[in-house]
Amino acid sequence: MGETRSVVVTGASRGLGLATAAHLYRTGWTVVAAMRSPEQGMERLRTLTGSAIDDPRLVGIRLDLDDSDSIAAASEAIRIAVGTPYGLVHNAGIAGVGCLEEMPMSVWEQIFTTDFFGPVKLTKRLLPGMRNAGRGRIVMVSSAGAIRGMPAIGAYSAAKGAIERWAESLSQEVAPFGLGVSVLVAGTFRTDILELTTTYADYDGPYGQHHAKLESFGARFLKFASPPGRFGPAVAKALEDRRPFVRRAVGPDARLLLLANRLLPSNLLQRITCRAIGVPEAGTLHGHPLQTTSVSAQTSEGKSRA
Repeated sequence: MGETRSVVVTGASRGLGLATAAHLYRTGWTVVAAMRSPEQGMERLRTLTGSAIDDPRLVGIRLDLDDSDSIAAASEAIRIAVGTPYGLVHNAGIAGVGCLEEMPMSVWEQIFTTDFFGPVKLTKRLLPGMRNAGRGRIVMVSSAGAIRGMPAIGAYSAAKGAIERWAESLSQEVAPFGLGVSVLVAGTFRTDILELTTTYADYDGPYGQHHAKLESFGARFLKFASPPGRFGPAVAKALEDRRPFVRRAVGPDARLLLLANRLLPSNLLQRITCRAIGVPEAGTLHGHPLQTTSVSAQTSEGKSRA
């Protein structure tokens, strides 16, 4: 790279964030690994990279995107550790499974706070330094759910969709100062996100058929998921891009969906998607006993998918 540049990676304790932080470190970046639990997360990262505990090119900081005070403290810790970072990778996020009637509004709010408002707040604090430096790149990790809203993950799809629209707006604001923005649409990767995701699905309720079909499809589809190690190189490539705005798919399923979304009429793509994932077709539950079934109040508690 010529010079040692610094990059902040959020959600670096596991999954795609861990793989990304490790890859960037190995390729010469100074990595600020932001995570909610640095003690456990940094141990995983050092094991993966073989780095020493006092390596100045691998810095762990605590960051909880659901907490404004934590964001402020993390921003100051980043400034002390590396000054103004060249790159900022918004990878951290949470999800939840449940149709609108099943998922509590508090979970919707938490998903939006963590996946959207948290990244906005962190960027707002770091952007003045990056703008003054006149260089740098902000990378937003999105999802196929942002391209086409997916059933039973409406809150996550909506939050990722918001990230993409914000990325488009932000890129036009910062491009005149020499900064760029990339959106990486992540496909399906073999991480522990499914085990960590809380489900509010009511299998005996009106959307029981939805969940049964979606779980069956998901189990089959996971066999073709990509290993997380393939994601880090895509982030590295995005950080090197010089165009004001770039959207790129990472993973074969994401590439296929982006292409289909560009070429097919929206109503046709929705019908194809519903048929592929097994969601009941339009009108098929009209007059069915499920139509008048109530959602169980117990779904508000949620449960682990593990």
